Amino acid sequence: MWRRPAWQVLRQFVRHDSDTVTSLVLERSMNRVQLLGRVGQDPIMRQVEGKNPVTIFSLATNEMWRTGDSEVGQGGDISQKTTWHRISVFRPGLRDVTYQYVRKGARIYVEGKIDYGEYTDKNNVRRQATTIIADNVIFLSDGSMKEKV
Repeated sequence: MWRRPAWQVLRQFVRHDSDTVTSLVLERSMNRVQLLGRVGQDPIMRQVEGKNPVTIFSLATNEMWRTGDSEVGQGGDISQKTTWHRISVFRPGLRDVTYQYVRKGARIYVEGKIDYGEYTDKNNVRRQATTIIADNVIFLSDGSMKEKV
């Protein structure tokens, strides 16, 4: 019965540059999201016991296309699809500025990463949630800079 050394088995599962185990290369990956749209509701700030506060708001992005046979732009109907995104801001300075100045209807640009999670609702049903964790928020319209009174 033949037994292969452990390094031969390991190299079947890990990408490497050479035949030696010491030169294993870990592949890089990326989770990056860029959104440009309008705020759907004034931000709210939530804090769960023992955790840092978070500012949450919704952002609408629109996709538009022309239906029909014409490619020139004269014929066909224009269709639009709106997608709603849940934005969460955890970074302390950005979280506070976003809560204070972002308003419903404001046009903003958000950079961050996408996060998939689960939670249990008030009826004890497990639900899935997709959230954008914002690293950067750029205010693009004057309507976003009105301080809460």
